[in-house]
Amino acid sequence: MTAAADINVTKAEQSKLKDINLENLPFGKYFTDHMLEVDYEDGEWKNAEIKPYQPLLMAPSLAALHYGQAIFEGIKAYKNEQGEAFIFRPYDNFKRFNISAERMEMPCVPEELFMEGMRMLIDIDRNWIPNLPDHSLYIRPFMFSSDEMIGVRPSEKYKFMIILSPTGPYYAAPMRINVEEKYVRAVPGGIGYAKVAGNYGSAMYATAQARKQGYDQVLWTDALEHKYVQECGTMNVFFVMGDTVVTPDLEAGTILAGVTRDSVITILREMGFKVEERPISIDEIIAAHKNGSLQDVFGTGTAATISLIKELKYKDYAMLFDVDKWKAAKEVKRRMDAIKYGQAADNNGWMFKI
Repeated sequence: MTAAADINVTKAEQSKLKDINLENLPFGKYFTDHMLEVDYEDGEWKNAEIKPYQPLLMAPSLAALHYGQAIFEGIKAYKNEQGEAFIFRPYDNFKRFNISAERMEMPCVPEELFMEGMRMLIDIDRNWIPNLPDHSLYIRPFMFSSDEMIGVRPSEKYKFMIILSPTGPYYAAPMRINVEEKYVRAVPGGIGYAKVAGNYGSAMYATAQARKQGYDQVLWTDALEHKYVQECGTMNVFFVMGDTVVTPDLEAGTILAGVTRDSVITILREMGFKVEERPISIDEIIAAHKNGSLQDVFGTGTAATISLIKELKYKDYAMLFDVDKWKAAKEVKRRMDAIKYGQAADNNGWMFKI
């Protein structure tokens, strides 16, 4: 089952939109009128439907609740000045979704089902896309095991769903970051490269400890030496040093291959920067700070887009940054926003029209 004609549509009797102010939206709090739900049973996808957003009925023995077979993606849709709706790089998220599915021994979702189901859903709820700077419609495809049985094995049944949430800026202010030396997000051979629910659940404790000290997030380091930086909270991280930008590489499989990360690398190179994807140690970062070559430090992600970092603390050494003087990160954001909101040419074919 992949044809759009096979997706049954039941529309909500009335929209909740009249009760929502689309200005200054918190992230992930409000959801649109409809959702996509598809079942995987007997080796095939079936019962595809777009229906009013509603709770799920599930058994206490649902496999996903016990063994964590659950993956998701984060995508965004935007409106241009003419009111046309576009999704930012959805094919890249589709490919990554199935990479995560393969790692978690879950069935792949067919391209037409993923893409057309998403397109139809957004088209129905297109009025929920905020037409404001730094606002968008957040798209959350996810899949979880739905066997009603306790037993450690891959499930035979799954649910694939998409829900939508209008949102404003994720991190409105520059962040204070603590370099994590005890707890670990990912190890080589693990699931760090996949967008698996458990990656985020296991990160919450270390993040909570950092917040007790007044920090917004942690900068994860490698599991073996706690020396090489990985991700910054839920984001990829970039360091601007003179005319060179360094970001951790993906070779060890401990870092998510961010779609925003890849977009930022492209834009930085178009701006004339040399971009190096390689291991980078906290010692190198501190040395660059001490000699004055470290200029911009920022995180990237679908939810956050570009998030400036105003402080980076390692042990007793605090690196404080005057983000008002930064140019590279702000110019990257300006150029990316111009493409997303239809104010600049989409030379890379990133925008998918609804």
